[in-house]
Order: sequence, then C-alpha cells, then structure tokens
Amino acid sequence: MKKLALSSLIAVFAVSGAHAANVIDGNPLYMPKANHFYSVTDLSSHTDKFANGDEQINKWNLGEDFGYGITDKLAVQISTGMMENDTFDQVAWEETTFAAAFRALDMGAWKLDVLGAYTVDPVWDDHAEFLDKGLTGYTWTAGVRGGYTTSLFTVAGHVAFDYLNTESFNWGDDGFHALRLGVDGQYVLCDKLNLVAGVEYRGVMDDDVEGLKVKNAGTWNGMFGVNYNIDATKFVGAYVKGSLNHHDGNAADEWGWDDGFGFGAKFGIDF
Repeated sequence: MKKLALSSLIAVFAVSGAHAANVIDGNPLYMPKANHFYSVTDLSSHTDKFANGDEQINKWNLGEDFGYGITDKLAVQISTGMMENDTFDQVAWEETTFAAAFRALDMGAWKLDVLGAYTVDPVWDDHAEFLDKGLTGYTWTAGVRGGYTTSLFTVAGHVAFDYLNTESFNWGDDGFHALRLGVDGQYVLCDKLNLVAGVEYRGVMDDDVEGLKVKNAGTWNGMFGVNYNIDATKFVGAYVKGSLNHHDGNAADEWGWDDGFGFGAKFGIDF
C-alpha cells in the first residue's frame, strides 16, 4: 500500500509539473524546439484624447508573429501587422520584420540569445504605393538578450542597435541610429496564470535627422499583462502599456507621458 501510494503521488506530481511547464506562455526567453512552429496573434488599440480631454478609441492593430525552430538553438521569425483607423477609413499594412535568434548560452537557468532583424515599415500605407520610396523605411537590427529563468519567475534583459534608412543597403548615408535597452519579467502565480511586465528605453543617437534637432530624444515604453495557459502548448493574454517621451531641440526639453494608453489581447501556440 505504501509503495502504491508513493507511486500515485509521484505520478500526480509528474503530471502537474508537465502541465506547469507550458512551452509557450509569454516567457520573454521562449525559444521553440527543433522542427516546432509557433504563432502569437495580437489585437491591440490605443486611447487618444480630443482637445476637450475626452478619450476616444479609433485605431486597431492586428499583428502576427510566426516562427520556426531550425534547431533547439536557432529560430527564425516573421512578424507583420495591419492597421485600421476610423472604421476602415484608413487601412495600412504596417511594419514587417524578418528575424533570427541564436541561443549562444544555455547553461541551466541562464540563457543568452544573439538577435538579428530586418524591418520594412510600412509595406503599404493608405493612399500610397507599395513600398513607397518617399514613405517606407528600412531598419537593420543587431542585439542580444539574456536572463535567468526558473519554474517560478524569469528576468531577462536586452540591448539592441537599430539603423534606419530610406533604402535597404545605402549604409554610406547618415541614416537614423537608435539604441534600445530593456528588462522583461514573468512571475508564475499557478499552473494556469502568470504575470508579465516589461520596460524599454529607446534613445536616439543622432543630434540631427533631416534638419530636425533630436538631441537627447528618447522614449520609455512600459507594459503589464496577465497570461492564462489553455494547455501545455497554448495561452491567451491581456495587457496594457504606456509611453513616456523626452523631447529636445525644436520642442521643450522635458519628459511627458503620451496621451492615453495602449491595451490588447493575444493568443499564442507552439506546434
């Protein structure tokens, strides 16, 4: 009887542990296994304000992150999104990103990834041509992310360098340079629920862009959300976000919160 009870107890804990280890649950250090696909679909909006202070919601974004694990350490991803404004009076195919991540360090709870990406934004805008020469920008990104993950919590930091220009390979031009630094975290409440939060600073490295002074310009972006695990390979989540901007040069040299706040919901699956 004692052996039977002990075996049953071990079986219960094994099932519980497998269920708790959701392979895709909003963890900032998630990496798909070899030959696994993943998809995260996001529907979001933002509250703006009229001149009289009343809030409005008139813009929606539908985004998709789709990736594939080539090996346990190497994954590729394509991300894109559509935007509609004022009940489809304005529609645009916004930024599309092709990215890759390589897990350079996988030492128990410690992880480190090397990142690279190429972004086109916008692909097509309302009343504009496809890849419009006067509107579309091209961004190359290189960075790293790393952190510590356990069954209870994850803390991850990242740093990335962005180079933006009007063509893909005109690197001899001045272009636009930005540096991003951020921290993301996750706290597991139970097998089904976890909390996520993150903050990122994006600083402009140029003093002048096309005649506009942007010295010391930067943005803080913050996010807080909750995720619910449907099962071991699927989750849904909801979040809110806000931005704090620093303006200099042609504007006042001060920090200020953007009007309104962002909010959204997402669905993720690993298969």
